[in-house]
Amino acid sequence: MSQRFPIWPWIVAAALLTMHGSAMVCAAQENGSTAQTEFHASSPVTDTMQQEWALVEAHNYPAAERQLAEYVKAHPNSADAHFLLGYVYYREQRPKDSLAEYTTGAELRNPNANDLAVVSMDYILLRDYTDADKWLTKATQWSPDNALYWYYLGRTKNNEFQFKDAVEAFRQCLKLHPLDIRAEYNLGLAYAGLARNDDAALAYRTAIEWQASDVRRDPQPYLDMGELLLAEEKPGEAIPYLQQASVLDGKNPTFHEQLARAYERTGNLKAAETEFNRAITLAPNVPALHYQLGRVYGKEGVADKAKEEFARYAALNSTQASDLTGTPNPTSND
Repeated sequence: MSQRFPIWPWIVAAALLTMHGSAMVCAAQENGSTAQTEFHASSPVTDTMQQEWALVEAHNYPAAERQLAEYVKAHPNSADAHFLLGYVYYREQRPKDSLAEYTTGAELRNPNANDLAVVSMDYILLRDYTDADKWLTKATQWSPDNALYWYYLGRTKNNEFQFKDAVEAFRQCLKLHPLDIRAEYNLGLAYAGLARNDDAALAYRTAIEWQASDVRRDPQPYLDMGELLLAEEKPGEAIPYLQQASVLDGKNPTFHEQLARAYERTGNLKAAETEFNRAITLAPNVPALHYQLGRVYGKEGVADKAKEEFARYAALNSTQASDLTGTPNPTSND
């Protein structure tokens, strides 16, 4: 059970809370089409922590952590110090330590909307989407014009399979930040979750069109479109999208895996073999990839190689501490 960020009395009086300390990172943009994706720490209310603040601003988190830990020892009742140290722990991907500092800080004074948003990021790192949803929802209530809060709330709703709410969150994000590619294709994922495939396809194609002139393009909407077409039993149409995804990011095993699946379904077994092998090179310890490659070798009549891949699949499954319920049987004909 992860540590719970408490509901303090200030929640009841949220409408009266005066925000302080600009909380948002400036938008990281490519040709104006990419949304901001990260939060800044809330700046200290007082001027006594300028050195520590400068280290955080410079992204020198190890040095900031050392100095803030000493500052907290000397000033245990400094809410600013606890909040800032909590932010540093978050950036160091230490969500439990971060939550502990934010909890202590919240006992000393009211947090602001960005503090709640960072707390939600801690819960996302812990894969506790229920608590992430709670604090992101509160952040959007306190700061409804912040597109980034809506974006992450939509992603959290998708992870909770609350796709209708996710659609509304992404729409709000796009209203505040038009041409946001990530919000657009995540909107597509929410539509797909609602089985609104036409709307999903439109969102994916829109995200692709918005970045047509970008020097660096996000491969995700190509993957999403390809997977949608695979789900609709249109592997031939899926292949160009999946090829583009793998070109844009050749180091992502998922792109090669999905392209291999599309090739296999069209009967191009040699191409499927090549792509599964590329995926395995990038992710050698994923059992399912060896199983799928074994299937392809079996269809090609290469029995020895098929046997080797099924043996590798079984060995990886036996050594990985994971829930194997529903995993395929290598002897099946599926």
